[in-house]
Amino acid sequence: MKKIRIGILFGGKSAEHEVSLASAKNVAQALDRNKYEPVAIGIDKSGKWYLQDPTALLAGKIDKVEHLPSRALTVLPGEVGTFAVAERKEAAPLDVIFPILHGTFGEDGTVQGLLKLADIPFVGAGVLGSAVGMDKDVMKRLLRDAGIPIGKFLVFQDAHRSQISFDQVVAELGSPVFVKPANLGSSVGVSKAKNSAEFMEAVENAFGYDRKIIVEEFIPGREIECAVLGNENPIASVPGEVIPQGSHEFYSYEAKYLDEHGAVLKIPADLPEKTIKEVQDIAVRTFKALSCEGLGRVDSFLTPDGRVIANEINTIPGFTKISMYPKLWEASGIPYGELIDRLITLAIERHAKERQLKTSYLN
Repeated sequence: MKKIRIGILFGGKSAEHEVSLASAKNVAQALDRNKYEPVAIGIDKSGKWYLQDPTALLAGKIDKVEHLPSRALTVLPGEVGTFAVAERKEAAPLDVIFPILHGTFGEDGTVQGLLKLADIPFVGAGVLGSAVGMDKDVMKRLLRDAGIPIGKFLVFQDAHRSQISFDQVVAELGSPVFVKPANLGSSVGVSKAKNSAEFMEAVENAFGYDRKIIVEEFIPGREIECAVLGNENPIASVPGEVIPQGSHEFYSYEAKYLDEHGAVLKIPADLPEKTIKEVQDIAVRTFKALSCEGLGRVDSFLTPDGRVIANEINTIPGFTKISMYPKLWEASGIPYGELIDRLITLAIERHAKERQLKTSYLN
């Protein structure tokens, strides 16, 4: 049986470059080598694409996407699913791509649009779902219109930075508040602000990553996460809980990736059955409302009075073996390797259905 050639796309022009490499290594290691042939494609921080040594990726020996000019890649226009090594004019089609690109230029619809133009099946949400899932402003407005409970928020553009007032924000959202770049993930650029000085510092920090920022009300309660899997008929995992530890007031980048004791992931979360069903229902409704496919992790708050409030979706969540998304599915009865296999199958099935659609009015 011919092996499925799967391109593992990792790295990227994003603040989450290093996280992507860790996720890609685990995905590559989990592939059934009797069924799949991995092709490692790295994107460096300047946005250049390179064919990498899959052996090095499997061994976890890639700590950054190296500049290898002789192996630079290009998409061949008109050649379905084909990438070529530019200088050597080598070309080989790929059957499917697994983009492990967290954050901007990977999770925001840009790569997904390229892959659709190249007619290559790929894991995860399409252009629209990726774009709205990344933009917290648009995402929250869509969730609000869908009747899904969310917290209060304000949005500010870089062009109007001088008009941002802490007093105005407090009058509408209360204090403290969370300040975030509108388009980023892994808690990069996110700050909690309790006073004017902290707030203005947080605003400057967030604008360093995006030209639009979002300020959210502080919602006291537990941080609950739920994984979603599927295309037209998605299913939800058991919920898990993130419990920040030590000096971390929330699940920051440092708590996630730099401090091994920064947080406790409790899987499954200790919740009554009624609340579990509500968390799962909101996760699936969020997934559908944002036109997502394949996979997503929906993060919510559980308030002291028992309300479940949707916070955001992550359309390419972390895929290290200790990441919440695969661990939630493992606790739900789907081990890591099977999860990867299901995601690839979903990608190929979606692509096959899309190719059946008419592309001409006359034929």
